[in-house]
Amino acid sequence: QVQLVESGGGLVQAGGSLRLSCAASGRAFSDYRTGWFRQAPGKVREFVAAIRWSGGNRYYADSVKGRFTISRDNAKNTVYLQMNSLKPEDTAVYYCAGSSRLLLSYSSSSVYDNWGQGTQVTVSS
Repeated sequence: QVQLVESGGGLVQAGGSLRLSCAASGRAFSDYRTGWFRQAPGKVREFVAAIRWSGGNRYYADSVKGRFTISRDNAKNTVYLQMNSLKPEDTAVYYCAGSSRLLLSYSSSSVYDNWGQGTQVTVSS
């Protein structure tokens, strides 16, 4: 059973930075992809970024390109989301998700089988 545990959310002013962490356990991750999604009140859950454990391919939503960076530490089984130049519209609950279905779309939430509990990110103007 895969477990994903997020941490690092909080309150920050516009222009500030936060780093989210997603600690994974429960399986080997060589054929795995971890993604970050977010959901603001009254909005659908949207893709933010994803990374493959093997090879390190990275993918980003257009809205965060150049501001957010996804990375992984294989030794710690942890994926990070470094968020810089934060904007009020980045306010949401951020979820870590995992999938072994690597041939399917990295940006579709339905492809991901394992989800964390979510962490709140609030950006004040």
